[in-house]
Amino acid sequence: MPLQNRVTPLGELVAHPARGLVYGNRGCLHDDAGRIRQRFSVKRWISCRLEFRGWQRGPLLQPGKFTELFFLDEATAFAAGHRPCALCRREDYVHFGELWRELHPRQQGADAIDFQLDGERLLRDRSRRTHETSYSSLPDGAFVLRDGAPWVVVGPDLLRWTPAGYVDRLAKPDGTACVLTPVSVVAVLASGWKGVVPFLHPSAAAPR
Repeated sequence: MPLQNRVTPLGELVAHPARGLVYGNRGCLHDDAGRIRQRFSVKRWISCRLEFRGWQRGPLLQPGKFTELFFLDEATAFAAGHRPCALCRREDYVHFGELWRELHPRQQGADAIDFQLDGERLLRDRSRRTHETSYSSLPDGAFVLRDGAPWVVVGPDLLRWTPAGYVDRLAKPDGTACVLTPVSVVAVLASGWKGVVPFLHPSAAAPR
């Protein structure tokens, strides 16, 4: 039975057998039996490489340890509110911080970034925060919510997210979008962000 450790663009944890391309965590979310009991336990939500220095951890969801999470790709991790890990993705973390300071000149370091992202991804009641902007202004990799489903912007199109890949391509509409990706991360993406982990799952490159 698949573990409930796949993360959707809304930040929710689901069980699905398909493998993700990006790894991460947001603290210990499971009990001693491996059952998910909370959505997060810390403000530091990170995304990581699947492989680093040959380290291997098993079994997953060990009692008292952080919950190993998996994302379809980095665009999904960004939408959920995760930023690059300072250890296994050091170059990406430094680059992300440089772009971040252009947006928030008074903020430096992981704590400042994590505090800002915590406010951008969650409302006061800890439910999911969204924001609105025009479809025309959204960069590739930004996620929007349409009829309750997450869709990612890829060029002139939107692609519907599923745990196994992207499906149901449609032309990016006019008007206002309900955006899932935190507003500061959208700005980072708009600057031309490129990282070392898979930014978009290969299914995003399927012909129109």
